[in-house]
Amino acid sequence: MSKTAIVILADTEGGESLGRIVNALTAAKEFKEAGDDVQVIFSGTGTRWVGLLAQPDHNLHGLYAEVKDVIAGACGFCAGAFEVADAVQAAGVCMLEDYGSNMSYRQLMSDGYQVLMF
Repeated sequence: MSKTAIVILADTEGGESLGRIVNALTAAKEFKEAGDDVQVIFSGTGTRWVGLLAQPDHNLHGLYAEVKDVIAGACGFCAGAFEVADAVQAAGVCMLEDYGSNMSYRQLMSDGYQVLMF
């Protein structure tokens, strides 16, 4: 069984960003279905996705809902910096503040996770 952390850094604007979020969530679903230890983390401008994906009428909401149980959280600093902290919390996604107010990449690596960034 693999240990994989999928970190979503892609912004919400543009076709490339849409491709990245679809690939990230699809990868999470594949790892989850295989029984692997997988976590999804939103960081940087990727924190903007949480509030959008949580909306039932968003076209990716179904895919988001399928992997909601493996979402580890969103970087607290980034959610604040990009002014989406309220939307992240309203979606029930916790703030990760393992390194000051930031998420910790080192902790993921120390815990044996392979980190994939989208």
